Amino acid sequence: MELKVSSLAERPEMRERVLGMADSWPEFVTQDPVGNAHYGRISAELPEYVLFAEDERGEVVAHAHSVPFALHTEERGELPDRGWDETLVWAFGDLRRGVRPDTVSAISVVIHPRFQGRGLSALMLSAMRDNARAHGFSEVVAPVRPSAKHLEPHTPIEEYARRVRPDGLPYDPWLRVHARAGAAVHAVAPASMTVAGSLEQWRRWTGLPFDTRGDIEVPGALVPVRCEPERGYAVYVEPNVWMRHAL
Repeated sequence: MELKVSSLAERPEMRERVLGMADSWPEFVTQDPVGNAHYGRISAELPEYVLFAEDERGEVVAHAHSVPFALHTEERGELPDRGWDETLVWAFGDLRRGVRPDTVSAISVVIHPRFQGRGLSALMLSAMRDNARAHGFSEVVAPVRPSAKHLEPHTPIEEYARRVRPDGLPYDPWLRVHARAGAAVHAVAPASMTVAGSLEQWRRWTGLPFDTRGDIEVPGALVPVRCEPERGYAVYVEPNVWMRHAL
């Protein structure tokens, strides 16, 4: 399969098709209010950081979003514990104030469900790295959502993030793709994304009863969802793994 990778800055007419591409995210993951407030802004305000791949027929088969932000400042300096959420807030706060960015953060790499398992994640990650380098950056960071962690929701993320295979590469497939591209595990982002909702909302998102107090295992969730029936809500706090790519 021959693929053509472009940015939305080069081809702005593709924005609706890129954002409308099918994906395989669990419904509850799309309910993060920080993501909902900022994700769509990337393609509108930072189109040079949205890449997409088309096949020979012109079908959009993958896209990758990233954002530039200022990490090495007096107030920051360290990658945030609130990973994905805080990076988006920092990036658009910097953009609004005219702060010069010094780092690019990956935000998402999404593969069309029909084209998964063909190595497109590695292709888009490589394109994202090349794009950051072309814009003058020397580092890409990524609050990575480990792709197989949902199979072990009770395993501590610190333990999971450091687990390696006999060849020394990370155990997790998505962490492994980053490592093969040259990244190293830096730290855990324990509260990278937070999704809170009423019990009725969680029932609608997951099809589960959400009528028992305590930790609820939800398909696709990296850790259990905390359910509080007497208070009428449940909360999911997703951990990610910070990886750093020197360019």
